[in-house]
Amino acid sequence: MAILDKHAILEKNVTLLAVFAFLVVTIGGLVQIAPLFWLENTIEDVEGMRPYSPLELAGRDVYIREGCYVCHSQMIRPMRDEVERYGHYSLAAESQYDHPFQWGSKRTGPDLARVGGRYSDEWHVDHLRNPQSVVPESVMPKYGFLENRMIDGKYIQDLLKTHQLVGVPYTDEMIAAANEDFAAQVDPFGDTDGLLERYPNAQVRNFDGQAGISEADALIAYLQMLGTLVDFSTFTPVASR
Repeated sequence: MAILDKHAILEKNVTLLAVFAFLVVTIGGLVQIAPLFWLENTIEDVEGMRPYSPLELAGRDVYIREGCYVCHSQMIRPMRDEVERYGHYSLAAESQYDHPFQWGSKRTGPDLARVGGRYSDEWHVDHLRNPQSVVPESVMPKYGFLENRMIDGKYIQDLLKTHQLVGVPYTDEMIAAANEDFAAQVDPFGDTDGLLERYPNAQVRNFDGQAGISEADALIAYLQMLGTLVDFSTFTPVASR
């Protein structure tokens, strides 16, 4: 106990306490950070992952602007109850193109990391118009106005350029074709070969069922993509990670 009683020396000497606190924080930081310098990459490459298409990226901006991340997470933890409810646990690679990431910290509503393909476009439209019509116990506000807010795609190229600056691998070809790809994804009768070559497995259709490209189109396209890019039936995690 005599050794433990000596902590009074630190408590009575502010300078000594600051020095020891600095040493403890430094050692703890080195233990956490140093190993990363010996890893070739902190995020493993996962087949199927790609940057968001222009329409999906616009929908993600709507998702962020409306504060959807406040009530919905996009992070399935490797725990039995979460995996059984939502699906395969989230991979770091699934968030590598997110700036900022959408992991969230609270679940007033369900996790959305695997929501893509779980519901029809019509369900999403009804859910945005009146959440309680499909989920009676929901406390989500109505977002029907998104159907009336049209996106002309004027700033889509600038949006891709901005994400390119922070490391998202958009090529010059992708940026040049951004407006074309933006319009093509909601036109199932148009020429979508270029879109699908640049963004494999992009879903092409009129998402909200109305003429024009609305914010609802973009948001639903984004939601329908979440969790669909990786084929988990063939995915094998790297043992060293």
